[in-house]
Amino acid sequence: MVRVSGGGHGCSAAVCYIVPAHEDSNRAASKNCLRKGAGLKLIIQPGDGTAPLIKAIKKARKSVEIVIFRFNQVELEKALIDAVERGVFVHALIAFTNRGGEETLRKLEMRFLAKGITVARTADDLVRYHGKMMLIDRKELFVLAYNFTHLDMDRSRSFGIATKNRDLVQEAGKLFDCDTKRQPYKAGCAKFIVSPVNARQQLTAFLKGAKQELMIYDVKVSDRAILRVLEERYRAGVRIRVIGEIARTKELAVRRLQGMRLHARVIVRDCKTAFLGSQSLRKLELESRREVGIIVGGAKVVNAIGGIFEEDWKHSAPVKAGRKQAETQARERVARKMVKAAKKKMPVAPVVKQVVTALKKQANLPVDHKHVKKAVETEVRAALNKAVKKAAMKVVHEGGEEVH
Repeated sequence: MVRVSGGGHGCSAAVCYIVPAHEDSNRAASKNCLRKGAGLKLIIQPGDGTAPLIKAIKKARKSVEIVIFRFNQVELEKALIDAVERGVFVHALIAFTNRGGEETLRKLEMRFLAKGITVARTADDLVRYHGKMMLIDRKELFVLAYNFTHLDMDRSRSFGIATKNRDLVQEAGKLFDCDTKRQPYKAGCAKFIVSPVNARQQLTAFLKGAKQELMIYDVKVSDRAILRVLEERYRAGVRIRVIGEIARTKELAVRRLQGMRLHARVIVRDCKTAFLGSQSLRKLELESRREVGIIVGGAKVVNAIGGIFEEDWKHSAPVKAGRKQAETQARERVARKMVKAAKKKMPVAPVVKQVVTALKKQANLPVDHKHVKKAVETEVRAALNKAVKKAAMKVVHEGGEEVH
């Protein structure tokens, strides 16, 4: 392990021990990378893998409740089955869908049911149920930024937090009960962050509270209101650094993580408190999906995250505004090309024919090609706008998040 101290910026100014972010970090983390403090335990990926979760499941006496979006860890599945066999009630809440993996989710449900695991499926009222958490005996809560997959645990920078804080555990239990029963959830704890219920309000307040520094891991920061808050904090003298992507890079320092994949949504504020969860700072994830996170304040845990951020920052590549603009223009060119190709295949003539026929039969009105053209264009435009918006949320935005 590496000792980090000194420095004028970042949480590394306060002494803490961290796992090397590169080179032999996997081996070092697998030995001892759980940081404890204020009743908290920090899980660091890559390195910890499934060990902290399996250890907790093995200690369960009464119940294990787990929320799943993606899952392919055989060892973790075996631990859940073993728990059932020794009399522990295991309850899995599984997402109704994920991008490209719905069939896998249904097969997982059947395997679980065959082994005596109680299975519930989330509702389909939101675009996604994307939270990742686990409750042990309703006494310990694990909130994760990563899925239960080899990709997220073995090849991605991510984090998880375990806590026995009574308020957080009770609130997580309430959310689990509501979502398994498909009942409305009402937030009751400001530190337990749930989209779309209280995430925007609480995360906005969290960011506005920054006085000195914000260190952000995020796959894509793009919510306009959040960006305005970040820019306001920057102008107020707060040092802001982002590892990941951000919609605007003119003022804020942004770098892309090198050497490993990024699958973390973490914010360290003033080296005193941290947010960790499944939601990026994007409109979709704040308002249209079930996402779960927590805000914690354990000094050792916060400093450990800050230390890893500093190491990752050193090994990350700066994102230039020009490059970002070029990427945006390239996406727009591809989109225009595909739309032009699709337009040629659109069956417009049958629609116009139906409109003309309806005018003659139902309204007995004279048919004027200009009026027909205007009416059809208006309705088609409205229908396309709605369809494109829905498809974009489910395919483009979801694809961008879920592949990370």
